[in-house]
Amino acid sequence: MIKKGKLRVTLLWIFLASLVFTAGFTYYYTKEMIPDQLNVVVEEEEYFHFPVPLKATLLSESEEVMLNNGSNIPSNEINIQMDQPFSVYSKNQGSYRLGLKLFGWLHFKDIEVDVVDTKYAIPCGSPVGIYLKSDGIMVIGTGEIPDTSGTVVEPAFGILQSGDYIEAINGKPLKNKEELIDEVNHIGGEEAVLDVRRAGEEIELKMNPVATADGDFKLGAWVRDDTQGIGTMTYVDMNGGFGALGHGISDTDTGQVVQITDGALYETEIMGIEKGAVGKPGVMSGVIYYGTQSALEHIAANTEEGIFGTVNEKFRARVTGDPLPIGYRQDVEKGKAYIRSQVSGELKDYEIEIQKVDYSPAHKNKGMVIKVTDPELLALTGGIVQGMSGSPIIQNGKLIGAVTHVFIQDSTRGYGIFLENMLEH
Repeated sequence: MIKKGKLRVTLLWIFLASLVFTAGFTYYYTKEMIPDQLNVVVEEEEYFHFPVPLKATLLSESEEVMLNNGSNIPSNEINIQMDQPFSVYSKNQGSYRLGLKLFGWLHFKDIEVDVVDTKYAIPCGSPVGIYLKSDGIMVIGTGEIPDTSGTVVEPAFGILQSGDYIEAINGKPLKNKEELIDEVNHIGGEEAVLDVRRAGEEIELKMNPVATADGDFKLGAWVRDDTQGIGTMTYVDMNGGFGALGHGISDTDTGQVVQITDGALYETEIMGIEKGAVGKPGVMSGVIYYGTQSALEHIAANTEEGIFGTVNEKFRARVTGDPLPIGYRQDVEKGKAYIRSQVSGELKDYEIEIQKVDYSPAHKNKGMVIKVTDPELLALTGGIVQGMSGSPIIQNGKLIGAVTHVFIQDSTRGYGIFLENMLEH
């Protein structure tokens, strides 16, 4: 009897633990899968589908936004279900708010609704050379150096960290790594006070440079003050603003998005394509033509959703094609779409299949799973290769997003970002 009692208690605890886990997982899943913000076009009924596993109620907190769940009677409050879409409509531009309640009474989250006019942009698809100047001197890591006696030391270990940005030394601002080297040699073996930005916070670090056998003084840190590469221009808007890549440019050693003060686009020429294979993504190789005559204008921001700035008249004159209306996430559907790319040397639209659409705000540059189906592009590249990031995605006559990543194990498939996420910048 005692053993049976213990078994019942154990089973009860297992049941309760399972119940708590299920409730917690359901809450987290619902929270992650429902976006915090929606864009709708003024005077257009926009349809959405939220994967809510629980009974939920959507409430409009403004009479300007009307909801509909298939009853043909717009209202300010509707019940939404996992398998049924609902619509949002507003006849006036502005920012409004929806409230989401579980079980009809438990407030779950607020959703911002931005009602906007139809926006247009020209999808590009052309490769560009990219140069970024970091905001401060980025620390890649620390390393060992031999001092004048031959002893191996690592003076920066435990002081500087990968991803730090050195802004000044002994109060003197630094523009580049050459200035850092000069100042360290000027200080010699005396104490160096470094002004460092770490994870957005300003801190002060102290250390002593070490004299080496070659007569120089060193901190024992690997640093970088710029980065460059080749990517694809996604769009140019009606004011000459551009968006490209669909993801940020990260440092190859630290993996962190490079914080920049300046940057520029340059003309580039694709010299060859290495096709992707299982476990090894393909790559476009090319030459970037640096120089004032090859500049295509200014990069203002490097973010998780891409690089942004303005193009000059030289680039705008090269942009072909008509402006397309911007499609928002609710316009994206599974099925046929196209990516525009100049990877072959000629600007073309290649057929793809959108296999998955993910509303989750946690996956900002991975809102779509796409698969290349076009025989010509498959023969040329094997699918998606590095350098194609930013290739615009077009569906049903609207510019809806851009290619961002390739699957390592399947170069025919990859991720795409919703264009509305790029337009936030």
